[in-house]
Amino acid sequence: MRVAVIGVGHVGLVTAACLARWGHQVIGMDDDPDKIATLRSGGVPFHEPGLAELVNEGRSQGRLRFTDDVDDALADVAVAFVCVGTPSLPGGAPNLSFVERVGQAAANHATGDLVLVEKSTVPANTGVRLTQVIVREQARNGSSVSIDVASNPEFLREGQAVHDTLHPDRVVVGTDSERAAAALRDVYAPLLERHDCPYLRTDLVTAELIKHASNAFLATRISFINAIARICDQVGADVAVVAEGMGHDHRIGAHFLRAGLGYGGSCFPKDVDAFIHLSRSLGYDFRLLEEVRRVNDAMREHILEILRAELWHLEGKTVTLLGAAFKPGTDDLRNAPALWLAERLLAEGSHVRVYDPVALVHLKTCLPDVECVDDPLAACRDAHAAVVCTEWDQVTALRGQQLAAALAYPIVIDGRNVFDPETMRAAGVHYHAIGRPATKATLRRP
Repeated sequence: MRVAVIGVGHVGLVTAACLARWGHQVIGMDDDPDKIATLRSGGVPFHEPGLAELVNEGRSQGRLRFTDDVDDALADVAVAFVCVGTPSLPGGAPNLSFVERVGQAAANHATGDLVLVEKSTVPANTGVRLTQVIVREQARNGSSVSIDVASNPEFLREGQAVHDTLHPDRVVVGTDSERAAAALRDVYAPLLERHDCPYLRTDLVTAELIKHASNAFLATRISFINAIARICDQVGADVAVVAEGMGHDHRIGAHFLRAGLGYGGSCFPKDVDAFIHLSRSLGYDFRLLEEVRRVNDAMREHILEILRAELWHLEGKTVTLLGAAFKPGTDDLRNAPALWLAERLLAEGSHVRVYDPVALVHLKTCLPDVECVDDPLAACRDAHAAVVCTEWDQVTALRGQQLAAALAYPIVIDGRNVFDPETMRAAGVHYHAIGRPATKATLRRP
């Protein structure tokens, strides 16, 4: 099939590359000429394991190309995926202006009957609005092209997005059009022949809601175990053991029960805010999700409280952040806990050093006052404390003796619970984790 992908950010580029892998003829369109130039030259504009190889495979086999021309993108395609951004507005509502523009572009530039597919995360009833935009635009320009709207939400994890697209847990397709349903079944036929997964056909609004409900539930699990971690801190229990005991119950499972700094990235914070906003607009006060958000934000402040307790005050202190990206496997700094911590530490007069294997170039642009170091142990040298913010392999490979020897004060705050407390204690590290008993060591004089 001839398929267009409008917007080649994280979701769009992975989608385009995987569609090409399945044998479709794919054109990726973006209005950022620098991004298109990078892709045409064989590069990839962000870090995602396996993506560069997949993109270049599609290009070399003639199944994937890129353009910044909307006429080129929408010429003679059967299906177009909408993968543009939906950033949060003040108050939490998503900015849907980019989605609207794609609807207008489709109404004005499609040369044949088209299925327009929401891939971007959008609130329920966006498809209805998008259809209204298309109908109005076509009434204005006199177009007789048939354009049906469908929802096909993505469930990708950054750092594993290629794997998640090629081996999904499920495929959800929502549409009230039989023609659109048949077209999307054809799109996914090569995947379903190779990979046995549920294929769920719903109406349009249900598919939109499945995405928001899924992310809100996962965020709730993270905040729940972080709330339990704060109780563990008070009573002296170990949240890792509590989570293990919970996870053995098949009704609960172990996924997303790791206490730590909380969720970040482009999806969970934005989607939780958007779901709260949608609920309010419908007259429902979703206080459970508001508390999920509050618990998540409080975890970052908790780290600052530990630092202040250990260092007395933060002015003039050197603090090392081990990891910048919001999770390993990506260079994405959006809503990253480390970015928030760095900003607060700088505001309180600290000197901030940051290690990350892939995200430092972006960090330096966001926060030019931080010191970027490309070796984790060197980043710790003579610092007054180190905070684990991202569980990169290079960070988890560090040993307690190395950290104790490098730091001016052997204080480690493990925001991702990657180290064993007793091992750290034996190495002479003054160790704090999230919801696990702290271990004390004798602090050297400065």
